[in-house]
Amino acid sequence: MNPATPPASAAARRASLAVLALSMLLASLGTSIANIALPALAEAFSARFQEVQWVVVAYLAALTVSVVVAGRLGDIFGLRRMHLAGLALFTLASLLCGLAPDLWLLVAARSLQGIAAAFLMTLTIALVRESAQPERMGRAMGLLGTVSAIGTALGPSLGGFLVSATGWPGIFLVQAPVAAATFVLAFASLPRDADRTETGTAGPGLGDPGLWSGLAPALLVNLLVAAVMMTTLVVGPFYLGLGLGLNAVSVGLIMSVGPAISIVSGLPSGRAVDTWGARRVLGTGLGLLATGAFSLSVLPGILGVAGYVLAIAILTPGYQLFQAANNTAVMADVPGDHRGVVSGLLSLSRNTGLILGASAMGAVFAVGVGTGDFAAASAVAVESGMRLVFGVAGLLMALAIGIAFIRPAMRRTS
Repeated sequence: MNPATPPASAAARRASLAVLALSMLLASLGTSIANIALPALAEAFSARFQEVQWVVVAYLAALTVSVVVAGRLGDIFGLRRMHLAGLALFTLASLLCGLAPDLWLLVAARSLQGIAAAFLMTLTIALVRESAQPERMGRAMGLLGTVSAIGTALGPSLGGFLVSATGWPGIFLVQAPVAAATFVLAFASLPRDADRTETGTAGPGLGDPGLWSGLAPALLVNLLVAAVMMTTLVVGPFYLGLGLGLNAVSVGLIMSVGPAISIVSGLPSGRAVDTWGARRVLGTGLGLLATGAFSLSVLPGILGVAGYVLAIAILTPGYQLFQAANNTAVMADVPGDHRGVVSGLLSLSRNTGLILGASAMGAVFAVGVGTGDFAAASAVAVESGMRLVFGVAGLLMALAIGIAFIRPAMRRTS
């Protein structure tokens, strides 16, 4: 071990994990907080809705294309150093967003904020391995899952309050002092980067087939799971509103069930990984995801709203169990000088799955409905689309189980 980096005390580890949780909260909040401000932005800049949408798209696109680069820079220059750089950039970008004098400068600043968020999201996962004890890795990953869900769920309500109280700049300016405070805490508490000359030759490189034999299936399964979870967010409102005839308030309340379950199930999922092992929890999570997806294709048609909520209550804990187990298993096996880029690949596979869930699975739903004009479709047609898309989602989760367990078993017996 590098003598410059002695083992951290329990208090130091807790402080480091608190910083990582705050970093994940910032990145997740940045993803969801701007959506609620789009009408105010359209009015403030006299812009069309298609134009102000770029305030959201620019952040997500910049985050997605930057995650692997952010991870690689962390491996080269140090995870702590690059994490601090990400926090500094996030602080600056948040200020630039709040002070932007026109829409396209705001879009540019949001792109910069998305790049910064890529550093926070990617290096936070990589730094967990440095900050948490091996026997508590699952708890740390579960904490990050909980905080990510809180940030995503908190964004619309916090954003709505700030827009009404301060105008649209407030949703960006409020993030700057939080990011600055997190930078100070991170500088004081994150473990110092090890000597790169010592760690640079440790373990197999990314070109090693043995490393990829475990990494590639995990990334593919991560993509498939993300696609299914995004399908619930895209299809759910259409089914609840058009298929069941609920009003907007009721749809919003029912759609909040999933995030609420994510928040309360994240930490228990992490503890389960530490107690029973990543592989067993991974199987349980994928099993619940498959069961929940198939339930969404059947139960709402039988039980209505109650069937939808019941299926979501099966699916969502499965997602948190999967995330905690998959992230723990992947990061535990990665050599120190590649943790950043592998964490970036995990984020990239997840974001790619989200995009596929919104596009490809949305297209499957349209095929089941029989038209892309959902507003003109009958409730029966919308229900038909629901059955088809979540039947396909269930099959994808069955495929994920095969990738995660059958292929590794074949390699062990060959």
